[in-house]
Amino acid sequence: GKRKSWSTSVLCDSDESEGSDILVRKVSAKRRCIVDDDEIPEERQPDKTCPTENVSTSRKQKVLAKLKELVRQNAARRSCSSANCEDSDSEPPTEEEPLCQLPLTPSEGSEADSSSIKDFVVEEEEGDEDDDDNDNTEYMKSENQPHQKQSNPSNSGLLAHYIPQLSRCDHYVHFKRIVKAFLINAIDDTFLSSLYDGTRQKKYAQDMLLSLHYLDNRFIQPRLENLICRSRWKDRYKERVDCYPDVRISLKSTENMPCQACEMKRYCKFSVLLSGRLYNSKTLEVDDFMSGDKQVLKVGVVCANRTRVYHSLKHFKYKLYMDCSSVAELDGVKDEPVKDTVERLFSHLEESGWIQKRYNDLEDCMEDADSFQEEK
Repeated sequence: GKRKSWSTSVLCDSDESEGSDILVRKVSAKRRCIVDDDEIPEERQPDKTCPTENVSTSRKQKVLAKLKELVRQNAARRSCSSANCEDSDSEPPTEEEPLCQLPLTPSEGSEADSSSIKDFVVEEEEGDEDDDDNDNTEYMKSENQPHQKQSNPSNSGLLAHYIPQLSRCDHYVHFKRIVKAFLINAIDDTFLSSLYDGTRQKKYAQDMLLSLHYLDNRFIQPRLENLICRSRWKDRYKERVDCYPDVRISLKSTENMPCQACEMKRYCKFSVLLSGRLYNSKTLEVDDFMSGDKQVLKVGVVCANRTRVYHSLKHFKYKLYMDCSSVAELDGVKDEPVKDTVERLFSHLEESGWIQKRYNDLEDCMEDADSFQEEK
């Protein structure tokens, strides 16, 4: 016959199990019940040392099993609704082995509650060979675990896939895109205007537009604003420097006079000659109105140095475009598709180191702007 065991429930204090010297009165249960040991699954047999802890562990295991079953059912419904229903139905049964685990201690039980769903979703993801399903699974994991400490290495790739504007891109890659866009515009002078007005929506065009915005808003404009806010320049002088793409700063005889840049009393010994045609800062189209106009101003040493740094960075994009236009004009090949001509010219400029040299010039301009000392 089956062995019967008499079990008496005893109330245990947690302090006694931890070796405390506090005496705890044990209370016997008012009734006794017969428990059949054979009817209790092995993985759920209570630990006789502390029945309350085992009851809590058993309850946690029940909740954990229900959660895993719900997740498995949801995953099965998703896989059946996708094109890979047959593949998911034929998965080997070894994927579900983690559902049958050995009894957990109370400390392990809390860890299992927080990581059980994560482990289950990972196994489901490994069995799926479709890239789109993998992306969806990664997204579900990130949504279900907002407090997970370890970041998922595939999050950056997922971000780049769905939001390419936020993906990390090397500065030199942006610069090469800009050079190629300028070469195209040198042959087809409507290209840049069609980029900014939204006519061109292909990926290569959107990448070029993104790089142009990156050059303006990340490289150039913040440094120009920093140079201006730390100076005493008058608005009129700044507008002149902004309008004229050519500058020549020369040393003249020293005069004690108000500087024509900041209007402060200075020993002015530098002459600033501004010239060139006005142009659109985005499409780089030139305006021939008063193309021969020039401005000559006498400034102090600090304003002269600031003018050189500010002007070089302000008009760098226009100067780069003019250099690309000169390269396209010197090319003697005719009756060639624009795409082939641009690829050929771009490859030649890259192999000869021309693009790298212009990129180094840009870095020098930015470094000069960053290191310029505040005016005393």
